[in-house]
Amino acid sequence: FKEGAGEDAAHRERIAKLLRFASTDADTEAQTVSLAEYVARMKPSQNRIWYVTAESFGAARSSPHLEVFRRKGIEVLLLFERVDEWLVANLAEFEGKALASVARGGLDLGDLADEADKKESEEKRREFRELVGKIKQSLGERVKDVRVTQRLTDSPACLVADENDMSANLARILRAAGQKVPAAKPILEINPAHPIVLRLRNEDARFADWAALLLEQALLAEGAALEDPSGFVKRMNSLLLLDLSSKD
Repeated sequence: FKEGAGEDAAHRERIAKLLRFASTDADTEAQTVSLAEYVARMKPSQNRIWYVTAESFGAARSSPHLEVFRRKGIEVLLLFERVDEWLVANLAEFEGKALASVARGGLDLGDLADEADKKESEEKRREFRELVGKIKQSLGERVKDVRVTQRLTDSPACLVADENDMSANLARILRAAGQKVPAAKPILEINPAHPIVLRLRNEDARFADWAALLLEQALLAEGAALEDPSGFVKRMNSLLLLDLSSKD
């Protein structure tokens, strides 16, 4: 059915009604949620069907990109089969509701974000503008951009694909199949309320290591393999030892 939604354009809407998914509503691996059921449960001001793609159910369920959606009680479809990337690339909407990834582009919750949220978000962007620029300069060519996030409530950082770039999960699937994948740098989003990010505002001596750690943790959280895992371990151990020695 999922392949058919992409291959049979004439019957795409009819096929879409037969599709079933896991979601944060049931929070189980069982794929029992239809798109019609999702739409029926949408909040009155919600205008998108949100989804996250990952290489396993566990990775999808624990994705940091879900944090703000869980806090606001917004259901997200958990897509963890390889064919799902093909599906969402070909199924743009259902019953007039656009399908949207929680991990792509600038997050726009529309009317689901109240005025207080919007005001706080703008204030944080201004407050952390200098730190964002410093992190971006430190990471250099490893990232396309750095910005303050609206997605996170608990994690220090996450990676986001630019609106027109391939998702990280699809890129991994294609590489595993031996296909060439266009180079695309991720966008690093930082959580201005997290202690690690707050520490960076007053860090000078080991700033580059902390910035790199934010990026590497975000990569691991989305299931990516690090280019230099040994370097990550050494950096992590060094910073842990430094923190422990400062408490003696």
